[in-house]
Amino acid sequence: MNGPSVIRVPDWIKSPLGNYYLYFAHHDGKFIRLAYADAVTGPWTVYEPGTLKLEESPAFIGHIASPDVHIDHASRQIRMYYHGSRDGENQKTSLATSKDGIHFTASQSVLGQAYFRVFSHRSAFYAIDTHGFLNRSQHHDKEWVIGENQLIAPVTIDDQYGKRDDVRIRHSAVVKRGNTLLVFYTRKADAPERILLSTVSMIGDWNQWTASEPVEILRPTAEYEGIQFPIKPSKKGGSIKVQQLRDPAIFEDAGQSYLLYSIAGEMGLAVAELSIKKLQD
Repeated sequence: MNGPSVIRVPDWIKSPLGNYYLYFAHHDGKFIRLAYADAVTGPWTVYEPGTLKLEESPAFIGHIASPDVHIDHASRQIRMYYHGSRDGENQKTSLATSKDGIHFTASQSVLGQAYFRVFSHRSAFYAIDTHGFLNRSQHHDKEWVIGENQLIAPVTIDDQYGKRDDVRIRHSAVVKRGNTLLVFYTRKADAPERILLSTVSMIGDWNQWTASEPVEILRPTAEYEGIQFPIKPSKKGGSIKVQQLRDPAIFEDAGQSYLLYSIAGEMGLAVAELSIKKLQD
């Protein structure tokens, strides 16, 4: 269970299942999951049929996952960026749209690398991808170009768990505050894998934007987060029953920010209230 993305259901969707929709996935899933609730903190009810299915996704074979869901109020449309596997290629990102948040129509187009986390800034769209590169387009659904700068680059760590030369971003989440971008992410090969935060000043040439050194936001501290399992460097791919947090997502609603994330690897999802202001102080 991974890749949470939450929206407050817009009022132009009639007879919704609940006030909030939570989209998520299985690491090797054949469809995008959906749960609904009347409060962000739950209780959540799984909508068993799910939403977009692999056979409805012409761009992909094998699996689809990692939804990143946005509301376009102007066109009364729900946009879902998601990734999937392709024949003979690395995983990529595509786009699906919906009028009701449940039934989606998928594009045949590939937009870029996997794990797009999309935001808009000064009349352009941007996305951080699976490799930590920044992507940009004037359109939400086409003509994405990858930037010159690896915003979140791999690092070398040498600690009690050994030397690792390729500690790199796994999943990310983004939120804007003026011209500052806050990037929440986890890294493969961290011990334990935990949620970090870097900030980016979005002033000047986007190819020259740089991320600050990360600070730790959250690590496993409870049994449901995997504290009972040994600390080991995490690996790529799916995993359960491990001391790891993954898949951060940020949701803001009625003046409150929330951090959603995967627990004990990918055993479940959790939500915590988050103070963005305190993180910036």
